[in-house]
Amino acid sequence: MRRSRIAAFVSSLLLAGGIALTGSGVAQASSTAAATGYVALGDSYSSGVGSGSYISSSGDCDRSTKAYPYLWNAAHTPSSFTFAACSGARTDDVLANQLGGLNSATGLVSITIGGNDAGFADVMTTCVLSSDSGCISRINTAKAYVDSTLPGKLDTVYTTISTRAPNARVVVLGYPRFYKLGATCLGLSDTKRAAINGAADYLDTAVAARAAAHGFTFGDVRTTFTGHELCSGSAWLHSLNWLDIGESYHPTATGQSGGYLPVLTNAA
Repeated sequence: MRRSRIAAFVSSLLLAGGIALTGSGVAQASSTAAATGYVALGDSYSSGVGSGSYISSSGDCDRSTKAYPYLWNAAHTPSSFTFAACSGARTDDVLANQLGGLNSATGLVSITIGGNDAGFADVMTTCVLSSDSGCISRINTAKAYVDSTLPGKLDTVYTTISTRAPNARVVVLGYPRFYKLGATCLGLSDTKRAAINGAADYLDTAVAARAAAHGFTFGDVRTTFTGHELCSGSAWLHSLNWLDIGESYHPTATGQSGGYLPVLTNAA
């Protein structure tokens, strides 16, 4: 997700008075992918924002050595590794800036994309600063975009990946639910938390459907993040991070290694 928009979001909070938020077949498939190139595409959930240890040469893309693509590369040593995921990326950014590493020798592609297109940062800003009804209204607007526009955007990205890397196994990873419901936790109301979780499910369902239509594998990280949402007491996601505002609402290093990496490994 776009870090600058998160920073603006936090500035709004401060102006508002401050709101504290609180098997063998798999092994064989992985070996096949490891024998060729691996290209990691996507937004901040793939670049590793929130996990620290950023690669200085990646600049504002904030690619991390603790992000799941970097960890998979270290564990499987593919013949080549292109880490192109970038903080803030939308579908158009993937098409314009991230596909140069794809070719006929690419054996594995991973990607998270769609959250920024759907307006993640603005949804969170609205849900924190507005009423329950305002939050739900903004989420409904995001859902309408997911219904009307996002599928076509994803289709263009997915078709281009297939064209440029015709031999690749493509793993499209989703997004986790943010909150554990029913827990004692300062910040948003249960109504807002449930609506935000529902929006994550809605987005994941849409992304999974388009991935399947292109013959890609959908990696559902909601399973691995269950029990590690915000308000769980063992969160693998940052809430409001005062030490590094841009990391707010992104996976921690443990979220990358324990939430994302196993899903990619099982699907690759």
